[in-house]
Amino acid sequence: MKYLIAGVCMLIAFASCKKDLLKTNTNPTAVTGDKYDPNFLLTTTQLMYTGSTDFGAENWSTEWGQVSAFIQHTASTNTGFYSGDKYLNAVGSFGVYFDHAYIYQVQPVVELYQLTLNKPQYANLHQMARIMKALIFERLTDLYGDIPYSSAGLGYYNRIYTPAYDKQQDIYTDLLKEVSQATDSLNANLDKPTGDVFYSTDTTVQISHWKTFGYTLLLRMAMRLTKVDPATAQSYVTKVDGLTMASNDDNAIVQHELGNETQNRDAWSIIGNDPLDLKLCRTYIDSLKFNNDPRLPIMAEITATGDTDPADQVGLPPGFIIGGSNPATDITKDTSYTAAGLDGYSNLNDNILSYTAPSLILTYAESEFLLADAAKRWGVGSVSAEVHYKNGVIAALTQLAAYGGSSTISEGDAETFYDTYVAYNDANGLNQINTQFWLSTVMNEYEAWCNWRRTSSADNPDGYPALMPTNYTGNVTGGTIPRRLAYPPSEKVTNGANYNAAVALLTGGDKLTSRMWWDSK
Repeated sequence: MKYLIAGVCMLIAFASCKKDLLKTNTNPTAVTGDKYDPNFLLTTTQLMYTGSTDFGAENWSTEWGQVSAFIQHTASTNTGFYSGDKYLNAVGSFGVYFDHAYIYQVQPVVELYQLTLNKPQYANLHQMARIMKALIFERLTDLYGDIPYSSAGLGYYNRIYTPAYDKQQDIYTDLLKEVSQATDSLNANLDKPTGDVFYSTDTTVQISHWKTFGYTLLLRMAMRLTKVDPATAQSYVTKVDGLTMASNDDNAIVQHELGNETQNRDAWSIIGNDPLDLKLCRTYIDSLKFNNDPRLPIMAEITATGDTDPADQVGLPPGFIIGGSNPATDITKDTSYTAAGLDGYSNLNDNILSYTAPSLILTYAESEFLLADAAKRWGVGSVSAEVHYKNGVIAALTQLAAYGGSSTISEGDAETFYDTYVAYNDANGLNQINTQFWLSTVMNEYEAWCNWRRTSSADNPDGYPALMPTNYTGNVTGGTIPRRLAYPPSEKVTNGANYNAAVALLTGGDKLTSRMWWDSK
């Protein structure tokens, strides 16, 4: 079972041995917990967070096949692989992330946590395990709602093979507590973990980087509660004031290399499967064009010709196919249809979608936009919304230097862009802040979708930015942008009682339109 592979394997092995043969059947050279270096598990956990070694299946099926199109970063005429802009019942794609995350992320991070617990030589490594565990479960609950949390991954330790689903409210309460305590407990005078992919290049600042990472993650988690529990959100924002990331040097990045274990999972899955059918959405391209955004030639290209000229970029409108009986959804009948056909629409730039491109896990730009939102919304923090917003815009442009090549935008050019096109207007502050967040999180599609849902409300039902949903024939949302992912069908079989109990708590059942706890109307 996906939660508990290690535990099941161990039980099978033990069942084959009689009690009096235990000593005989014990391998003296076996790698056990007391011999294994848990630093390796930190490396594994960080790499797997960017996607599994199963050909990056969840990246392709769930993130790019569905979520990136929900949020109108991408679109496609392919209703099989990339149907997210049409809100079809792609039940297989919705659950791929769930299945893979419990195998490839939860299992190693729980093991890392257990192997470092109460071991002074791994004091900082254990706090990093707590933070990584929270990072992983935050995404899982943000995508699905109630999930197995407190008992997940503990099959070997506690013999729990069908874990109950924890309520999202309880999960978030524990996540906030865990990240807060773990970050406070990091100590620069103690161990410097060697398996750290995010920050281990300079051990003199490794722990300070992890502190800013932890406090920034705490900020992000707190801001998820914007609608459902603003008082708690504000209390944590106040706690981390002045402690979050201070520049792009603090960004948490996985720098990928060629090789099955280390290459960029987005590139691996998209290029390896079907790169040409995945187009950049007209909503995204037009947003960049409207403000002469210098990111456009870095993010987009006409792949058929290698053309990166901003003037030539064309985004594919969402909700279309080629042909069909309905001319309203036939892209060949749309006024945007190019002379080159589908080849004339923009794809992700090869420099961004590359096997060696970095994965930006959590960034200074995101942090500044969230702080700007909190300052505008509640007046919280020691710095104004305008200053945080400007910092975020400039950081979002200059952080692209991490991709190398021609991706660098100078700070001066970023300043000019800000002053000329997107300077802060307090009357439109929340829209500006979160639209720039949306623009900056291409390649981090889950986070873009989560933040969009966070900013929608009864007074602002469309969120920021305001996205126009499609109403493709056969959609399962009533022509509205999905609010969550459906659980995988495998849960009905392998963990049926707990699955049924969780679904019973969802208004409307296990549907894309059902609201999770923090996404209240």
